[in-house]
Order: sequence, then structure tokens, then C-alpha cells
Amino acid sequence: MQGVKVLAGVVGAAALLGLGIILGHFAIPKGADSPAPSISASQDLDLGILETIMEQLDASRIRENLRELSREPHLSSTPRDEELVQLLLQRWRDAESGLDSAETFEYEVLLSLPSQEQPNSVTVVDPTGNILFSCRRSEENVTGEQEGPDVVPPYAAYAPPGTPQAVNAAKHGVAGVLVYTDPSDINDGQSSPSQTFPYSWGLPPSGVERGSYLEYFGDPLTPYLPANPSSFRLDPDNASGFPPIPAQPIGFEDAKVLLCNLQGASAPETWQGALGCEYRLGPGFRSDGNFSADSQVNVSVHNRLELRNSSNVLGIIRGAVEPDRYVLYGNHRDSWVHGAVDPSSGTAVLLEVTRALGTLLKKGTWRPRRSVIFGSWGAEEFGLIGSTEFTEEFFSKLQERTVAYINVDISVFANVSLRAQGTPPIQSVVFTAAKQIPAPGRSSLSIYDNWIQYSNRSSPVYGLVPSLGTLGAGSDYAPFIHFLGISSMDLAYTYDRSKTSARIYPTYHTAFDTFGYVDNFVDPGFSSHQAVSRVVGNVLLRLSDSLFLPLNVSDYSETLRSFLQAAQQDLGALLEQHSISLGPLVAAVDKFEGAAAALDERISELQKGTPDPLQVRMLNDQLMLLERSFLNSRAFPEERYYSHVLWAPRTGSVATFPGLANACSAAMNTAPGSAAWAEVQRQLSIVVAAVEAAAATLRPVADL
Repeated sequence: MQGVKVLAGVVGAAALLGLGIILGHFAIPKGADSPAPSISASQDLDLGILETIMEQLDASRIRENLRELSREPHLSSTPRDEELVQLLLQRWRDAESGLDSAETFEYEVLLSLPSQEQPNSVTVVDPTGNILFSCRRSEENVTGEQEGPDVVPPYAAYAPPGTPQAVNAAKHGVAGVLVYTDPSDINDGQSSPSQTFPYSWGLPPSGVERGSYLEYFGDPLTPYLPANPSSFRLDPDNASGFPPIPAQPIGFEDAKVLLCNLQGASAPETWQGALGCEYRLGPGFRSDGNFSADSQVNVSVHNRLELRNSSNVLGIIRGAVEPDRYVLYGNHRDSWVHGAVDPSSGTAVLLEVTRALGTLLKKGTWRPRRSVIFGSWGAEEFGLIGSTEFTEEFFSKLQERTVAYINVDISVFANVSLRAQGTPPIQSVVFTAAKQIPAPGRSSLSIYDNWIQYSNRSSPVYGLVPSLGTLGAGSDYAPFIHFLGISSMDLAYTYDRSKTSARIYPTYHTAFDTFGYVDNFVDPGFSSHQAVSRVVGNVLLRLSDSLFLPLNVSDYSETLRSFLQAAQQDLGALLEQHSISLGPLVAAVDKFEGAAAALDERISELQKGTPDPLQVRMLNDQLMLLERSFLNSRAFPEERYYSHVLWAPRTGSVATFPGLANACSAAMNTAPGSAAWAEVQRQLSIVVAAVEAAAATLRPVADL
């Protein structure tokens, strides 16, 4: 992402350049292959171009993309992962449908891998050491794709090596952990052969969910620094975030053998599941079961830590008017095995969106107002590593210039309804896009109208609207929102929550997540993949081409007001007992609402005429920078990378500002005047300062 030297042109060039406005087609380097369309400082979204791109996004092309992407397992840093790096470069450098440029950024990162020489194992042994039962070391090979040298066996990444032997934690202390996916979490309790893959979309009993057990995201040895050769690295023995005890995942068919033979007290009701027996806590096995009462469970974990090279692939379309303003769209590339749903469904959509945009770009019929950067992130499955290293390496440039980040990890969980998560300012642009696109299989309805039938909420401002979820740390949006304070979103198609209690799609992180699984059960015909590509393409063009950024900052007023009301209702009396007043927070939220409303009026006035480009630029920067004003790098010193005071992890039960909720929860049973209550006051002050800073960001730029 090298900076682009520019020459200035058009009306008022000298003055505008002096004030930081970069105009004209000269932003495109000399010698560029594609001719530039007519450029002006007032370039706005072209609805004709938008419609053309919506029509060009092709379900059959997405299907073929997915077939190729998921043809072989592509664990991070493996040869197949590198082959996909080259595939992306080839597509993004194509003479007829490529982008302006594409390059790789390589990082040396610490990964955790199972030992090939000493496979992990889980066995039941009698007192003399004879093996009575062994859990499967690989999944059943139902389609010929579940075995082979490139299929990584089930393991828990970053779990330390060890060989604990025990039956239950209560008697012996926690010596090791076995993890399994209960069929009630993914199969709605169904696990007969006819209800599982390859006959249906359910998870076969041998299925094992792989995963990373790293506490933090990013490379474990270079926190806050890019994992480049010159960067300081921690000693792995002193690095934090690794799980303290050995762990190994197993399939629910093996978990049933262990759980259904335990004796002892019944497990809590919330622990009971769908294995067909009463779950008990031990210690020991039942005398009338498969094993003698004094049998033991042996867990042998031989994972190893290894430095590996992992690449991000970046593709760039340079903006015609504001090349120094970036719209980012990313998806991770690596998978645990074939990864047809996770993440290749997202990569297949990414490739189709870039093909459609690149085709117009190479024809010379379109160039966005702002630059668009496409990211294929490496090593996400190990802990959002590629995206985090990218944000660390380009921290200042991204914070200063990025308008928004669009994430599409899994593009299709199921084929029922859109699911969108994001920060409040992106709600309006997602809604606008969803209203313009027909819902797959329901052409009489828009995606928006279909969405609102399955997931909705009552807004005091808009009435009944689709539910917009919040962003945690489940995918590559995390470093962009929590670390950089960039307005972010995550888009996908999903299932009907009223008809399933499934935590996620059944074959998640298993060797059964294959092209055939998607083609036959998740999205036959790929109409939902096409729908996601159209929503993403629509949102992307609106963010990159609109004269005024389509970020509605007033939608933050509703969030702040709801957080404030929760604090008043559930914490107000308690805080008063300790002489802590919410008055300053009430005043800060009032200031924000007033500033947001005034800015909305200012935008409306400017849109009525022919606005001065400088006025547009200043206003757009206010919209872009709002999210940054909620950052405080000292707010949560115990939470690596989390600095956004509204969206940090919340452990307290009150749905309010997370720092305040967590501090109140920790102080609840401490004495007045304690350090815990001082932390409550500190967290309240942090929130007040952030909300006031946000209000100041939205006020006229000449005002403090």
C-alpha cells in the first residue's frame, strides 16, 4: 500500500490542494492501462453503474469459485494455502477483469500444529494400563475427502502438550480438557445417518470441531507490532494467552461413550444434551457400564509451536477523486480443512465482486471516487492473525484514511435471511442496499422485507426494522473496530432462528465442510451467495462512490440512549449509594444527540445545492472519524487490542457501557471507598469523556 503521488487539477486546484483536497484523474499513475472516465470533484454514485454491477454478479461463477477454492484442504501456511495466494494474485492482475494492483504482505507468525510423529489420542485404560477404548483420531471418510495427508487431524490449536490421566475435574483438579460438539448445538438433537452428511446437512457422529484456543488475537509473539523480521519477539515461554492445560476435541459419538458411562451426581440442567443419556459429573465410571469403576481416561496431546510464513493478499482500485480515502473489504483465506463454508463461501463472493468491478475498471467505464482495498487475510483460524498484523503494520495510515471496513467471512450459513452485524452508522447503508435487491426464492420481496420477517426490533426512531447485531471478536472485523476504531460490518445469509437452536452450521470446522455439502444442502443453486454478493457490492459502491458518505451518525444516538437508560435503571440506585452520579453521562449523551441532529441538518442543506468540495470533505471526515472518538487505549489495560469503550467485552449483566458494567459487577460486594469502586468512577469518567469527544467531533469543525 504505497502512497500515490498526484498532480492537482480542476477548478480551485491550488487552494484545494493546499488544504488537503486531492482531485482529478491524475491520481491514477501515468502509464495505467485503463482510460479514466470523466472526473470531477462532485463525482457521486452512478445508479446506472450500480445496477450494471448488480446484474453482472453471477451465481454460477460464485459456484465455480467455491469448487476451486475448496477442492483441497488449505490450512494456513501449507502449500495449498500458497497456491490460493497465487490464484488471488492472478485474478486481481488479470488484464480484462483485474484491479489496479495486487501484492502480498508476508508475516512470520507463531502457529500451533499437531505432531505427525506422535498423534494426539484419547483412551480409556484399566488400572494395569490396558486400553479399553480409543476415541477416533480422524473423522469417518464418508465422501473420500475426510482422509489424506493434507487433512489436519482434529486438535485444539495452542493447547500445550501433556498426558493427563483422570476421570473428572472435581476430584483431581483440572488436568486436561476434552471438548465435543453436542448434537443439540448443531443438529437440533438429530444424529441418525439419514439426517447427517452426506444424506442431509447434519454433522455425522464422528465430526470433530477444530479450533484455536488462543486467548488473544494476532501473532502471539509480536503484540502491537507487525510480525516482520525487524520486530521484537517475545519468548514463547513468556508469552501470554496460551491455554494452561492440555485439551483435545473429540466427536460426539466418542463423547457419548465417555459421558454415558460416568457415575456420580447429575449434571446441571443447562449441561444436559442430546446424547441419549443423563449427563453425570463423576467421579469414576458406572459399575454396570462399559468400563470398570477404577478405569481412567488418558489424554495425550503432542501439539508443537512453529514459526511459519503466512501471507495477506491486497488488491487495490485507486480512487479518482479521493484516493487517500479507503473503503476496505476483507475475507480470510485459510481453513481448517476444505473450508467450503468457512471461509471459502466468503472468498468465492469476494472474487466475484472484484471480477465485476474489475471488468468495468478495465473497460474504462468506472473508477470509484475513493480507493477500494480488498484483503485476503491469512491465518485467521489461529486467531485473526493476518488482519491483525495488517492493522499493526499500517496503523497510522488506516486510522487516518479508512472510511469503513466490510467483512464477509462465511457468506452463507443457510439460505433463509440476511444477517448483518455492525456499528450503528452502517445500519442505514445496509438497509438501503437490502431494499434494492430481490430476496432469493422470494422475488416479490426485497432482501430487506424478507429479513425483517425473520429478525427484527422496535426502534424508537424508525419503528420496526431488521435487527443489526453487534460485533464481538469472531472474525477479521475485530482489529478494525476494537483496535483502530473504524466503522465496520459483517454480512452473511443465515437460517431461521425460530426453527433451530443451532449455534452455527453443523459441519463447522470439520472435514465434512466440503463443496458437496454447500452445493447439496447449504445453498443449492447459489442464489443466497449471489444475494450476499449483491448486498456487498451495493454497500461497497455506496461507500466508495457517494459524494456524501452514507454513514448515519445519528443512529449512534439510539445506542447511547439505550446504554444510558440501562445504566440508570439497573445501576443508578447502586451508584447513588456510593455517591457516584450519572449526571455527567446524561449531559454528554444529550450533547451527542444535539450535535448529531445538527450535522444531519447540515448535510441536508448541502445536498440541496452544489456544495463546495472542501465543505463536503470536511463533513465526510467528521462522519469517518466519529468511530475513532470512542477509543481509549488505557480504558481496558487487561484486554489486549480492545480500546473501543462501547464495544469492548462485557462481563457484567447490565446491557450498558461495558467498562461501567464490568466495574460495577466487580465492585458489587466490596466496601465503600474500595479500589473497586474507584474503578467504577474511572470507567464512568472514561465513558463521559468518550461521548463528549464524539459530540465534539460532530460539531462544526471550527468549534472545539
